[in-house]
Amino acid sequence: MRFAILGGTFNPVHNGHLNVAAEVRSRFLYDRILFIPANIPAHKTMEVDVGAAHRLKMLELAVSRNPDFVVEDCELRRGGTSYTIDTVRDLSARYPIDGKPGLIIGDDLVEDFETWRDVEQLVQRVELIIAHRQSPHRVRIAYPCRYVDNSLFPISSSQIRQDLKEEREAAEDGRSVRDWLPPDVFDYIQRHDLYR
Repeated sequence: MRFAILGGTFNPVHNGHLNVAAEVRSRFLYDRILFIPANIPAHKTMEVDVGAAHRLKMLELAVSRNPDFVVEDCELRRGGTSYTIDTVRDLSARYPIDGKPGLIIGDDLVEDFETWRDVEQLVQRVELIIAHRQSPHRVRIAYPCRYVDNSLFPISSSQIRQDLKEEREAAEDGRSVRDWLPPDVFDYIQRHDLYR
């Protein structure tokens, strides 16, 4: 099986995550995309955390209609700080993998990528895939990689959280928070009164 990994806090998961995953899968012909929610992210602080159980459930709802998307909760089960190299080792031991797994990261993570734990070993074990998040242009990175050349998706989880907190129905461009989220995720957030 050929798979690629898309990790993150998914706080909350939104349509930008799903679009990038779909583009990577179709362009690079992966069988599955594994969505892996971080327990404690190593490279960012979670200013607002609704808890791992809610983040996991929202992710499961978001991917439930796509058989090519799978949620893998190994980082939540492992506990502590989530390091990608540990996840790659774990998945390699448990999954029958054809070739190297893909590792999808946003261009916003490239600047600090060399500080990731065991980065030299990591890039030997994965096919690094860079997705556009902040710029439509390719960014420089000192490691072999492929670019998905996806279209920019002008939203972030932090913006969604802010809009939900302020109960804004529509952003400046006229789109509502509901437009950025899978319907089941939006309903879940409303039902559990998250991010208020």
